[in-house]
Amino acid sequence: MTDILQFTQTLAREAGELIVRERAGVGLSHEYKNADELVTSADLKADGLICESIARRFPQHKILSEESSPDLGDIQRITTPLWIVDPIDGSVNYAHGHNQSGISIAYMENSRIQIGVVFNPFSDEMFSAELGKGAFLNEKPIRVSTETELRRSLIATGFPYDKSTLAPMIPRLHAVLSNCADIRRLGSAALDICFLAMGRLEGYYESLSIWDFAAALLIAKEAGATVGHFSDVPPGVDPQFYTQDILIANPAIFPQLQALLQAADMP
Repeated sequence: MTDILQFTQTLAREAGELIVRERAGVGLSHEYKNADELVTSADLKADGLICESIARRFPQHKILSEESSPDLGDIQRITTPLWIVDPIDGSVNYAHGHNQSGISIAYMENSRIQIGVVFNPFSDEMFSAELGKGAFLNEKPIRVSTETELRRSLIATGFPYDKSTLAPMIPRLHAVLSNCADIRRLGSAALDICFLAMGRLEGYYESLSIWDFAAALLIAKEAGATVGHFSDVPPGVDPQFYTQDILIANPAIFPQLQALLQAADMP
């Protein structure tokens, strides 16, 4: 696994260098998929670089990528080693000149995420984890914060492209903002979760796609975070792959934030 981790870190750095160059140049373009979701030419080029490199090195492996292969069916049933890729997590930030965006690559084997790498090339921050071996930022160990009081905690979340689903989020937002120190909406789920892993945040909640959180979730777990959901996981669904109502926090804050969000959802 160490060889795969090193390969993944190198690949994330190469993709990071590509997206920095692309944004600094004059040819960056963008379009919208599914009417609302922005994708840039750099997303597609980074996706090509990552997926082609994986396919050359591991031709028997499968790849689930937001841009080129977003649907492989039920990934719980995939027995072949699987790579889960988001070539730019935080594309809207990226396209608007903000630096909160990065490359997210996870490696799954035996139905478990084994390797997670999230790299922000604009801050030169490489978050990484190997299952059972801890979490790291630029090769230095990281841990979640030790804050125990929700009222002193910084909580992050995000909002969907589809605005028709906003209604249930407003009571949650009100409840959290009324009971925590403050809320952050930074625009990259993968980096938000990594920030939690190193103690820059105490909690995070949102519904996501698997490529948004696969790598970062392992990093958070290895840094000591409690990972779960604030709604019931449907029967037969592996919780690690359930994308709705995700909740991640340090162990002291998790039950407090979970109870708060559940209460906000009650009629």
